[in-house]
Order: sequence, then structure tokens, then C-alpha cells
Amino acid sequence: MAKYTACICEGAAERAIIDLLLDKKKLIFEREDLIEEEVLKSRSAKEFETRYLRKGFSEKITVYRILDSRGEEFKLSKAYEHKVDVVNVITAPEIEMLIIFTEKKYKAYKNEKRKNPQLKPSDFCKINLKYTKVKQYDFVKEYFADIPVLLNALHEYKSKSRIQKNEKTLWDLLREDARSF
Repeated sequence: MAKYTACICEGAAERAIIDLLLDKKKLIFEREDLIEEEVLKSRSAKEFETRYLRKGFSEKITVYRILDSRGEEFKLSKAYEHKVDVVNVITAPEIEMLIIFTEKKYKAYKNEKRKNPQLKPSDFCKINLKYTKVKQYDFVKEYFADIPVLLNALHEYKSKSRIQKNEKTLWDLLREDARSF
């Protein structure tokens, strides 16, 4: 593990899940390990460089990017690329799949998706499950307040998702003892 760690989340739902896992000490890193001891929102490599890397870190930094887009670049300048290990943690198609798994609606979602290929998991949650605040931090944090429920959803996501070679999921960021719930 690098001496310095950053965790960048794409949205509020992802941030809520990471905060829950950090608070319960379920991740391979702890809040105290994080730059500024918090989950960051900066998605741009340039903004991340300007805001955090110019502080003169003496050791390598591991950046965990929690995002649903496989194609989103995070290109650091040559001055910093050798000082940073970037780990992309993919939640494709969307983090809201965790709610679909928890509600045991995966088959229903897949059936709806066949009829409407554009259907996003968040829209399914809003329309079919009536969770209108599914993308909001407070909703997600309250929904997954029972950590074993979240861990089970992460496990199910890992087992049912099409994970590409060299990709990580949130399950992969869990401490070994958190995987046996």
C-alpha cells in the first residue's frame, strides 16, 4: 500500500457507499490514510494535480477512482504520472445496481432492459421501485446503513457483472475479513 491514498468518487451515491465502508473499516484503506481524510469529488486529472499533487508528497500516491464509465480518462502530466498509481474501480452500468440486487429485482431489471435497451438502473429504481432519491447521498447512506446488506449487494454485483480484465470492483477494495460476512 502506498503511503498516501486518494479516493475519488464520481457521484453522491458512490461517495455514500465509500463513506459507509470507511466508517465501518471495511476497506483496504482507512479514512486516516486519505488525502485530507475525505473522499474527493475531483474527476479531472488536471484539477486533482493542481489541488492535491502540488503539495510535495514524498512517496507514491495510490488514487482509487470509483466510476461507472470505462472510457473516462484520467491523464496526469508527465511530471506526476510516475508518482501516482491510478486504480479504476468500475461500477458499470451504475452504482444503483446495488439497490436492484438488494431488492431482488435483477431479473425484473433485465426483462425491462430487453424491452428498453436505454433503461438505466437509476431510472428502473425510480420508476419500478419508487425510489425517487436513488442518486442522493443521504438516501443511499440510509438505505445501506445495515452493512451486511451492502456487503451482500457488493458480492452479488461482483458475481453477476461482466468485469473486464484488469478491472476492479468495490468488492475488490474490501478487507479480507469484510468478505466473510
